[in-house]
Amino acid sequence: MLRLLIDENFDQRILRGLRSELPHVDYIVAQETKLKGLRDPMLLAWAADNQRIIVTHDVNTTPNYAYERVRTDQPMPGVIVIPEDLAIRVAIEELALLIECCEPEELNDQVKYVPI
Repeated sequence: MLRLLIDENFDQRILRGLRSELPHVDYIVAQETKLKGLRDPMLLAWAADNQRIIVTHDVNTTPNYAYERVRTDQPMPGVIVIPEDLAIRVAIEELALLIECCEPEELNDQVKYVPI
């Protein structure tokens, strides 16, 4: 099962729906921890140190920083990008599918865009 780090900007309605679909999902919400307010490079470093995959709506900066970590041979456990304008039900279903069907190693050095 994927271990997730939910970015600060992530729609909590999607997270609530995901918990309803997968009550056992392993996640941390950045804004509820000491990670609140961290810039993307620091958040990605923390995620790598703690083997957590970042889930975000940030289609512009997070993927760029993630790929920079890959280019510089730094660990990058993965990023899942869900566009903010994606229907909530679709976002929940697609994210649940990734969580249930992917092994963490499959997302190493990858940025996955939802819908798949």
